[in-house]
Amino acid sequence: MNTLCDIKAVAFDADDTLWDNETYFLEVERGMCDILSPYGDAQTISDSLFKVEMANMEDYGYGAMAFTLSLVENAIKVSHGAIPASDIAKIMELGRSLLRLEGTPLEGVEDTLRKLKATGRYKLVVFTKGELLTQENKLKRSGLQKYFDDVVIVSDKREQQYTSLCRQLGVEPEEFLMVGNSLKSDVLPALNIGAWAVHIPYEVMWQHEVIDDFEHHRMFQLTQFAELTSLLGVEK
Repeated sequence: MNTLCDIKAVAFDADDTLWDNETYFLEVERGMCDILSPYGDAQTISDSLFKVEMANMEDYGYGAMAFTLSLVENAIKVSHGAIPASDIAKIMELGRSLLRLEGTPLEGVEDTLRKLKATGRYKLVVFTKGELLTQENKLKRSGLQKYFDDVVIVSDKREQQYTSLCRQLGVEPEEFLMVGNSLKSDVLPALNIGAWAVHIPYEVMWQHEVIDDFEHHRMFQLTQFAELTSLLGVEK
């Protein structure tokens, strides 16, 4: 029976696992609601935005630019086309701010990655979804790039993408461990192909990523990123 001792590759989600992301999206959404306050209350405007995002998902995918397009579309929708160009420009600037996030590592992330890298046991990989340039730039600004053997950015994270990643890394699913904050994107599809997963919940979660909690014998739930060293038997 395979155990964590057999792990050869560890992949990490980026947003809200390595660095904060969702709180900035929520700040932008609140800013949008303020601009659109003449056309409705904040909850109604946010609910409308989520519907627009979901309708656009197949065409736009995930990320700051997709989000910004949905912000603008939602503004036109809730204002029935009455919103002035000056307010559209303000909303565009709110969205653009998401392209310049520093990617400051969350507590314990860099020290943990350094210790895992030093063991030489694992291939360490960033495996995240979103827009290629945005995610690459955020990783560079984070200063974490030096710890990873590879960076894989995909449009979505489903079983097919996890299977392809294992093949790319030259490992079997039972030799692969995924670490992330989303049960839906980081944990469940990894488990479904026979891999291992670590769930590290973040303080906020995008509505689209929320699913019911569950237990699994190949899933571990941690409260802090730094607990990975103990889980994997790495010296502190």
